[in-house]
Amino acid sequence: LLEEEKLVDLVAGPDAYRDLPNLFEEVGTGQKAVNVLLSRDETYADISPVRLDQGGISAFVTIMRGCDNMCSFCVVPFTRGRERSRDPQTIVEECRDLFEKGYREVTLLGQNVDSYRWNITSKGEIKDSSLPTTNFAQLMEKVALVSPLLRVRFSTSHPKDMTDEVLEIMSKYENICPYIHLPVQSGNTDVLYRMNRGYSREWYLERIDAIKRIIPDCAISTDIITGFCGERDEEHQDTLSLMESVQYDFAYMFKYSERPKTLAERRFKDDVPEDVKGQRLNEIIEKQLSHSLKSHQKQVGTLQKVLVEGPSKRSEDFYCGRNGRNSMVVFPKENATKGDYVMVRIEECTSATLLGKIEQYV
Repeated sequence: LLEEEKLVDLVAGPDAYRDLPNLFEEVGTGQKAVNVLLSRDETYADISPVRLDQGGISAFVTIMRGCDNMCSFCVVPFTRGRERSRDPQTIVEECRDLFEKGYREVTLLGQNVDSYRWNITSKGEIKDSSLPTTNFAQLMEKVALVSPLLRVRFSTSHPKDMTDEVLEIMSKYENICPYIHLPVQSGNTDVLYRMNRGYSREWYLERIDAIKRIIPDCAISTDIITGFCGERDEEHQDTLSLMESVQYDFAYMFKYSERPKTLAERRFKDDVPEDVKGQRLNEIIEKQLSHSLKSHQKQVGTLQKVLVEGPSKRSEDFYCGRNGRNSMVVFPKENATKGDYVMVRIEECTSATLLGKIEQYV
């Protein structure tokens, strides 16, 4: 970028904000300036986010930065740096401030929230024995205790780090939503090894069993990449069979697309033809649509607690919001207002939406 004439004068990475005054001064002298170094410590904890959606209902709260997992298809560790966690006190204070300003839902955000740790090394050692430690389960509990009216979600989890302790805390608090996004990427162990995911098909299914055992009504979504380097048809079939076993409520599904400077680009050949990738993706999408519809059909006739988000896209006479399982619910507006909790009787559904009527105002 700097080498292109008259294109840019300054290039700054996400961790260079403290150095911006010096960089601007450098540019002011006629020089071009750059700082793209990634920090091992920077969490931006002392910066209060500017909320563009004043009067909003749902907010994202970043609890950590970066990623240590080094999946072979991903560039995140190279663009966002290594994992570093925010002080739990600042996170809880931010969530409390949001609640007091009228927000009724927070999503705790991180590339891998389950590896959140405060005053603990990646090897599990305590950094300073005079200070308290906090893992993700404990942090989530602290946020849940801000108010029973504040719904708590989180994203994203890594299967190898999803602990029973997290699941137990979820089952303990009604305001922690029974919904987990647990990316599998592939249902075949050999493909997972090439992806450097750090777990096997069997490990993943054991975690799914734990979720269903501890939180029976928990909704589960996932990410799936099809056509990864060297993927054979029988390996693709393993993904389909895993989907059949888990019965995901929702999924983000993609064809593999090679990213520059990733481990996969250096080590493997992107050798699955595009038409084969497309065919496999269609099979995955078709199966998931069937599972999503089945999941919603099970909720027809039930009474669902919904947080009203605002007018529906279908009509100004209808409102929409999500239930705890993260399903979108559409219902006649009646006397509901944005930010209310309402009990909606589900009358019909599609694979994407639940439709019903308000029976009770909470």
